[in-house]
Amino acid sequence: MNLLVGTDSTWSLRAWICSQLADLDISLQIIDLTRADYKAQILNVSPSGLVPALINDSFVIHDSLAIVEYFNECSKGSLFPSDSAERALARSLCAELHSGFTNFRIKCPFTLEKVLPLSDSSNGIQSEIFRLESIFEQAHLPYMFESAGAIDAFYAILAFRLKVYGYHLNGKAGDYQESLLNWSYLKQAIQQAKNWKT
Repeated sequence: MNLLVGTDSTWSLRAWICSQLADLDISLQIIDLTRADYKAQILNVSPSGLVPALINDSFVIHDSLAIVEYFNECSKGSLFPSDSAERALARSLCAELHSGFTNFRIKCPFTLEKVLPLSDSSNGIQSEIFRLESIFEQAHLPYMFESAGAIDAFYAILAFRLKVYGYHLNGKAGDYQESLLNWSYLKQAIQQAKNWKT
């Protein structure tokens, strides 16, 4: 399997973490998203023109959620909880992150550089931070559920962005944020992000 990823692409990093959690043998194809012709490069491989994309023999999976679900099937369900209720909740929270938190995404783009703490206290940002706290407070610790899975991969990148912009969550939510920040898979992913840019 060939995983097409992009520089500074948080969804590429999430898919990469999940491939590692699922212990799958994949090769990486890296696209520099700062190049003027990056879209054409992606379209040569994936019809969506977006990263990540998974190329496996004769088909392409071009959405991060679908890629993770495929990794989950390939690894006999290793990326989601065995309990059906927890599994449904994990999928719901992954989908919420996939489509939500737009204010935070806009105001706090992913970066590996040092930046000033975000001073924006608008209702949009604050409501999303409150929502993140309520999600993080549900964690069983050290992971969201009994063992590490897709949900942790998805929110680990966000935990990193929170830290970069000076956000440290409180109480149990903060404990989960710290657990994710210290997670070896996140540290490896951040190193991957640095490597992809060189």
